[in-house]
Amino acid sequence: MSMPKKRPESGALARAVSSEVRAVMGRHRISGNQLAALTGVSQNYIASRLRDESPFTVNDIENICNALKEDPGQLWANAVTHLGEQ
Repeated sequence: MSMPKKRPESGALARAVSSEVRAVMGRHRISGNQLAALTGVSQNYIASRLRDESPFTVNDIENICNALKEDPGQLWANAVTHLGEQ
């Protein structure tokens, strides 16, 4: 019998990135449902990452930034800047 896959825990940088994604969502005034629709993933997928249950992937960040016309480098820079505030 195989063991269920364990989700990777969100580390400090992953939590800082999700915090920045939430800030970007706030600036754009969009919900998790709307972000999921814009990026082509399920609402549950987005919600688990926004709750820091699983980390966003680099592809996720790229898709989010493309959908919202945000600079991915700036999102990462903002996340790193706020890393110590977590």
